[in-house]
Amino acid sequence: MHIEAERDDCIAAGNCVMVAGDLFDQDDEGIVVVTAGELTEADEAKAREAVKLCPASALRLV
Repeated sequence: MHIEAERDDCIAAGNCVMVAGDLFDQDDEGIVVVTAGELTEADEAKAREAVKLCPASALRLV
């Protein structure tokens, strides 16, 4: 499983970074950058929470 981000949909709220800063970052404009590759079992819960909290629905698990 991995995370995909629709950067064009991102509104730079930063919720993903607050919940899972080891899986996400933001560029100079605040747009999400996925830093994780394949998720470990331990990372899946954090990734699901980030997807759920994204106000723009810009994240998804695949």
